[in-house]
Amino acid sequence: MQNKLRIIGGAWRSRNITFSDAPGLRPTPARVRETLFNWLHYDIAGKTCLDLYAGSGALGFEAASRGAKSVVLVESNAQVCLSLKNNVAMLSAQQISIAQTEVSRFLAATAQGFDVVFIDPPFAKDLVPTTCLALENNGWLNPHAKIYIETERTLTLSGLPANWQVLKHKTAGEVAYQLFERG
Repeated sequence: MQNKLRIIGGAWRSRNITFSDAPGLRPTPARVRETLFNWLHYDIAGKTCLDLYAGSGALGFEAASRGAKSVVLVESNAQVCLSLKNNVAMLSAQQISIAQTEVSRFLAATAQGFDVVFIDPPFAKDLVPTTCLALENNGWLNPHAKIYIETERTLTLSGLPANWQVLKHKTAGEVAYQLFERG
């Protein structure tokens, strides 16, 4: 089954992207995306972005629509990657590349620095602490990088790098989301 979501801002505003059903795939709701990109208003244009556990690609496509220089979508599910590739082609989104691999494998490879990272893993899998430590310890973050983390509301984040500072945090329904800056 194909699902749709609407890009809410930038060059592709009001364009729809489609995504496949997959276990654990739940796109970031529009009102959460709107809040996040209001927070990041001055931190997207011309920046490099990494969307881990990309799923629908909502965050990465939104960043590209708002002027990100480059966006890497990391997703392991082959069917979901096919939908991402179709959306890249449909939008002629040359600034978006897709890495079809497990996030842990991707972060173990040779690092390149990113300015903005989106982390929205499947819920109830405890993937956030190891993902954040791999980003910090393996050289994936530029100085003062912004890191967005979306989790289930009931999860208490712990074990994050000590040099990350919380800039903003909110909840919406069953979702908690936070924006950090690397110090």
